[in-house]
Amino acid sequence: MVRKAARGYGFVMLTNLDHLTIAVRDVALATETYERLFGVPALWRGAHPEAGTEATLFSLRNGVIELLGPSSSATDATETEGFRSLLAERGEGLLTLSFGTADAAAATKQLRERGVRATPPQDGEAHGLGGGTRRYRLVELSSRSTRSLSISLVERPESLLSDSKVERPPGALTALDHVVIRSADLDAARTLYGQALGVRLALDTTVVGTRMLFFRIGGVTLEVVEDPSLDAADLLHGLAYRVDDLPAAQRRLAASGFLVGDLREGRKPGTQVLTVRDGTHGVPTLVLRDPARD
Repeated sequence: MVRKAARGYGFVMLTNLDHLTIAVRDVALATETYERLFGVPALWRGAHPEAGTEATLFSLRNGVIELLGPSSSATDATETEGFRSLLAERGEGLLTLSFGTADAAAATKQLRERGVRATPPQDGEAHGLGGGTRRYRLVELSSRSTRSLSISLVERPESLLSDSKVERPPGALTALDHVVIRSADLDAARTLYGQALGVRLALDTTVVGTRMLFFRIGGVTLEVVEDPSLDAADLLHGLAYRVDDLPAAQRRLAASGFLVGDLREGRKPGTQVLTVRDGTHGVPTLVLRDPARD
């Protein structure tokens, strides 16, 4: 069954999917792994001293992947205690979904008008290992408004997205395709993403007895999948990346030490996919070729 898709509520402050954060125990180790996964070096490495964390950023054409972990240089164990406790409780995996905004203050105001609990914009900075500082403004949404997901908005003075003309080796990952979110209440998810955040709902459908919502922003799809086994807390589940040459990606990943599945037809007509079965630090990962979106 296909339900009528609805447009977002005109939330012009959301510009794109800024980044997805993956919580890892060892940022240096995860960086090496994800450089092999993406086929390109990291964009940036640095630290958030006030939070006791360090991070690595990988830039794609339509989004950024952040690897975040406890600082390896912290001199006081209490500086990293919070993040280590989170890892002990939840393990490695997807942590935060962050949207880009052109105006953090206006975004906060509009969110509150729509009943979403949001912090005032907070000025933040991250210090690069090789020097330099990245500055941003951050708005965090209350988990009471997001069905327990960690969702934020980020205003940046400059884009982190890679240029689509930048040459990448054959089989390198080029873009995010979709983010999988699992939820027991798709009507609540439709209200959150479609009405409160104003992300365009492209499709509300049922596939083999499972209802699915497809929201689109900045060339990325949020795929919300019905999962009755969950309770009131939704789950950031997995990621899918696009490549220009899927057989080359399969060969490159296998040669880089990943266990990868066979090429198979995707659910969307005309697509091919493969699964990366290990080494992604707790993130179910799919790689696909979609000629229609190239």
